[in-house]
Amino acid sequence: MSIDFPDGKGAFAGRRYLRAALWGCTALVALSPVAPMAQQAVSDQGDVLPQIVVEGVGTSEDADDSSTVALRSASGSRMAAPLLDTPASVSVVTAKEIEDRGATSVEQVLQYTAGVTTDYYGSDDRFDFFMIRGFDANTYRDGLPLGAPFGGIREEPFAFERVEVVKGANSTTFGVSDPGGSVNYVTKLPRDHRFGQAYVTGGSFDHREVGFDFGDKLAPESNWSYRITGKWKDANKEYDHSRDDERFLMGGLTWQPTDATSLSFVIDYLKRDSVPGSGGQPVGANLARSTFLGEPDYNFRGVERTSLSMLFSHDFGMGLSMGAGARYSKSSTDFGYAYIAGIVDAENTIASRAFFGNDSSNEAFVADAHLQYDTSFATVRSRTLAGVEYRDSSADNTAFYTSAPNIDWSNPVYSGGPGVLAPYSSNHTNTEGKAIYLQQEFTFSDRIIATFGLRHDWLDTTVRNRLTSASTSGDVSKTTKRLGLTYKVTDEFSTFASYAESVAPPDSTSVEPEEGKQYELGVKYQPAAMRALFSAAVYDLTKTNISATDPVTLQKEPIGKVRVRGIDLEAKAELTDRVSLIASYSHFDSKIVDNGADGNVGNRMQFVPKDVAALWATYSLPGQAARNDLTFGLGARYTGSYYMDNANTQATGGAVTYDAAVTYDLREDTTLALNVSNLFDKKYVAYGGFGADFYNPGREVALTLRHSW
Repeated sequence: MSIDFPDGKGAFAGRRYLRAALWGCTALVALSPVAPMAQQAVSDQGDVLPQIVVEGVGTSEDADDSSTVALRSASGSRMAAPLLDTPASVSVVTAKEIEDRGATSVEQVLQYTAGVTTDYYGSDDRFDFFMIRGFDANTYRDGLPLGAPFGGIREEPFAFERVEVVKGANSTTFGVSDPGGSVNYVTKLPRDHRFGQAYVTGGSFDHREVGFDFGDKLAPESNWSYRITGKWKDANKEYDHSRDDERFLMGGLTWQPTDATSLSFVIDYLKRDSVPGSGGQPVGANLARSTFLGEPDYNFRGVERTSLSMLFSHDFGMGLSMGAGARYSKSSTDFGYAYIAGIVDAENTIASRAFFGNDSSNEAFVADAHLQYDTSFATVRSRTLAGVEYRDSSADNTAFYTSAPNIDWSNPVYSGGPGVLAPYSSNHTNTEGKAIYLQQEFTFSDRIIATFGLRHDWLDTTVRNRLTSASTSGDVSKTTKRLGLTYKVTDEFSTFASYAESVAPPDSTSVEPEEGKQYELGVKYQPAAMRALFSAAVYDLTKTNISATDPVTLQKEPIGKVRVRGIDLEAKAELTDRVSLIASYSHFDSKIVDNGADGNVGNRMQFVPKDVAALWATYSLPGQAARNDLTFGLGARYTGSYYMDNANTQATGGAVTYDAAVTYDLREDTTLALNVSNLFDKKYVAYGGFGADFYNPGREVALTLRHSW
């Protein structure tokens, strides 16, 4: 094969690109137990792409709007730092990547990220379902806790500048969390110049959507700026008797009197009128995804939430700065549906069903303030951060359950919703949390970076049973720590080792909190020849005090212990000005170490496959004559087989799903994009049990016309 370059510099540029790509691949496979894979990148441009230095963190529009590769983050330790220097595995999904892939849910945003598994509940659409390194993940917004996705509100990705994934036990960073990792959503904030975009989308299942995101200074010489973001969606889902409507509006105002001070206020409103899911299909029936076996008159999922946030920063000079954030939110949610509970008789087509419903509300306030002091002496640089956090929440949760009439799944005849449902559970929960934390970083001779963190959390919870008026209370007082060491072999290549702990509140006030520990080793490579980041890590994490029910006393006891050992490989690279790549591979070795009398010791953990992998590549074809620029994107996601229960009695099969995108530049500021998820409409059982199968999401097509200014 011959390669022609337009000038004498081209050969040198090609060699640098190729060398950088090969070094990145070497970093990725260095710790991999599988056979190495060869990759080749060829550039047809004449000059080396300049290395881009990102000055901001999280809200850096230059990076997040124009690149899929982030080089800096504050989620590793709350202190802004290059990802190359951070002693943890951190993945960042930028606004450009979200837009390029056409991701419209958090699960879609995360499904190409190493260490993350999604879609394991199939057509159950009540919550954002994802796990990191085999465990449920807590979520945060601008560093302030939101809670666990399971049982929470599905977030709107259009509200965020980027989504940051911190892998592993790390409660010293943002607070209580599971050991697998956490997700931090970074809110879109006002900018000090005029900008904007508007789009209209149409697609599968009567999908109609419009959105906008624009802002400017209030006046040419003003130190106030604003931003308004919103979307309206009217759509159905892939099964009959469904809907998927949404209204979202967010407004932000920023005051920046000097370069040293910034104060932002953001208010956002989210309202969804949707459905909780298809209700499942009888086991082995292999029906069309459009088949609906629930009840049209009892099939709803409503969400309404209003949040008000404040973010403040000030640089006092002489190395001392301050940051603070606060958020108040009020929400109400509900859902109700009929689901398949089993087949009445294997010789006929009659399936049993049950009604299940929930009604909840929540009011929460959280605030955080911290000081950071940067100094240096001799060849040592020091960064110290100390802060406090306070949060208070009040929640009501009522659950309903009763049997429902049987249904013939070969010829469904609907019988109507239930009458008045009596709750089987109704609780009012008050939670108050306080925390203090300290982060310290030393950099020796620009090569060795030592970090440590300490955090102590106090969490007081009171639960009042509204059915019996009985009350229980519990308190958690735990210290977590983190140690990390980074060695920068060169300016482009670093290695790290870390130890981190996590603590999560228990699901009952009568048991101890769940605790996690993780040991991790990793390497990172950030080549100067291109904008890219390659990383590889191996880890060993355990979680203890998992709540399990004693079969004799029927009381919760902290007797569970599980372990996951694994490897994460990830690459994000803009190989040339035409070719970009996102690749990830993860291997999970999960094991139930202690599970009391349940008899599951030695089994694999439910929903945790042994292997997952993903690849997304884009190629831009420059315009010629009457044709403008054209960009093609193609992705593939592999999820290995996993068990649906801890008893390891039911399992899925491995599956590969493809996604695609085509974007045409109608003109410099206007694009037409076609996005297709599950391109070949691959169908498999993502979740089963309780007498029902839940299929993975089917093919969905969306066509978007977008104008920017």
